[in-house]
Amino acid sequence: MTDFISELQWRGRLAQCTDETGLRKHLATGTRRCYIGFDPTADSLTVGNLVQIITLALVQRSGHVPVVVVGGGTGLIGDPSGKTAERTLRTRDEVNANVESQKRIYDRILDFSAGAKYRAILLNNADWLCELSYLDALRDIGKHFSVNMMIQKDSVRERLHNRDQGISYTEFSYMILQAYDFLHLYEKHGVTIQSGGSDQWGNIVAGTDLVRKKHAADGESSSAESFGLTTQLITKSDGGKFGKTESGAIWLTANRPGESAANRTSPYAFYQFWLNTADADIPKFLRTFTLLSHADIESLEATHAAIPGQRDAHRALARHMTTLLHGETETQHAESAAKALFSGEIASLPADLLTEVLASAPSTSHDKATLSAGIPLVDLLVTTQLAQSKREAKEFLQGGSVTLNGRKVGPDDKATTADLLHGSVIALRRGKKAWHVTRWA
Repeated sequence: MTDFISELQWRGRLAQCTDETGLRKHLATGTRRCYIGFDPTADSLTVGNLVQIITLALVQRSGHVPVVVVGGGTGLIGDPSGKTAERTLRTRDEVNANVESQKRIYDRILDFSAGAKYRAILLNNADWLCELSYLDALRDIGKHFSVNMMIQKDSVRERLHNRDQGISYTEFSYMILQAYDFLHLYEKHGVTIQSGGSDQWGNIVAGTDLVRKKHAADGESSSAESFGLTTQLITKSDGGKFGKTESGAIWLTANRPGESAANRTSPYAFYQFWLNTADADIPKFLRTFTLLSHADIESLEATHAAIPGQRDAHRALARHMTTLLHGETETQHAESAAKALFSGEIASLPADLLTEVLASAPSTSHDKATLSAGIPLVDLLVTTQLAQSKREAKEFLQGGSVTLNGRKVGPDDKATTADLLHGSVIALRRGKKAWHVTRWA
């Protein structure tokens, strides 16, 4: 077991805390419950959400109970934090579908098994928010909030000063709903700690204040212990936005069989995302996202500092994160694909993985019938612009710098139907990096 607050500090994650001394004492004197809320705006979550899920995993490993609160209720409203414009409201069916789809992510990282000593809990705030009447909300919750305080919140203040966008009463009320979540969880489920990203600090403080004020009004202030803390938002060393690539966000799930509407992140692409981490970000990412031990992380940091070109830390990070979210088998496939691309020996890759591995390579389409007689590679190199002329093509082939599906070829070789991978693809490579995919139909 580790001390939760000390663990966050060692990992460089602790940003703010309503009462650090009091929280340390609170954690040291019993098994506590800590919750984090997740917004079901999509059927998956992105790597940015991983910080909070890992935080809950650290709660569990520190001998306390992690509580996942999915926003089936608040998701119908939308959190204005970090948004410059009003969100598009989703239907109940959309929100419910997203909530159900996201559950598989929490199952990967947290222990919900019946035999777990600190078994994780998953709750949906629709179960209590949808039962809350408007009058009860105004009387029992709203009276504890000052509008003067609410308009000072960053996300509200910025929108109030933007005449083109403004903020609706709906989103303005989000803080009250999140605060009520904490009050309900405190009273009905014994949850005494709320955590989240540092952009949630205002909402979290509002929750702890509501618990205190409500119980003070009931004459129970001495027994009302509630705490809030936040974790640092992730930034990259180059100033770029974490979790964004040229192809879009990095998601924590891949498309399942039969899913076609959402363009999610495959295990291979997920592995590559972590493998391509900038050298300067490796120590931070190892501490922030992995559940590796202190000793393992410090060892990887030391090796990375001494021999960064060896990339041991990059591979360990990619392997650990892919296994955590997709399992050992998918990690092995991703590693095999990465090695195949580097070596050029791609012939053994499954069709879907082959397509993905070569997705960024230039490609051309050809008539499959022309392969029956064989096409001289001297001609095919020129056609694919891997060589500018037949003379240059012969030089490349004679020099042994050209491979076909990972097999070295010479100036007298031809491409034939026997070379087709999965009946439709022949991949050519000149040198180590110049790939071209020919597709035959």
